[in-house]
Amino acid sequence: MSYHTVIGGADGPTSVFLAGKIGGPPMGWINFFGLILVLLLLTPNLIYSLRHKHTAGRRENAFLHRVEQIGRYACMLFMIVPFGPGTPGFTSLNGFAIYLIGNTVLLLLYWLAWMLYFSKPGPVIRMALAVIPTLLFLLSGITLRHPLLIVSALLFGVSHTMITWKNTDSTQESG
Repeated sequence: MSYHTVIGGADGPTSVFLAGKIGGPPMGWINFFGLILVLLLLTPNLIYSLRHKHTAGRRENAFLHRVEQIGRYACMLFMIVPFGPGTPGFTSLNGFAIYLIGNTVLLLLYWLAWMLYFSKPGPVIRMALAVIPTLLFLLSGITLRHPLLIVSALLFGVSHTMITWKNTDSTQESG
């Protein structure tokens, strides 16, 4: 048997992938791709909070705010530590490619939206800053087959978008 036909005619790296070496919980107990994504998502938020230390967000609906925070922190946790029902992981190289390329595009769009927001905040940019991370969490949950991440992303996405919409609508920004 030649090294080119390890599993169904796949080459070595593909065979390792198909055999589950990186198909189970990504890279073991910690998903390093997820960790990097979370850190890169948090970077512009950290910069914003350092520049605007005394700015507090509106919290008119305490229940919605709690749901948003639970969803946010659960998404970050499940992006980094893949546990829960089933075996979160990629089922194919295509799933991994969609995860990697899709999240890279969403992250770049998120950074672009932050750059625009830093220069001229407006309601459309604020909504983009609410929707893009939700899409990133959802894409990750779907491609990783991670039901808890999907549910957390939906909780975060709905509540964060509603809060952002209400705050954007009440501030009467032009954009």
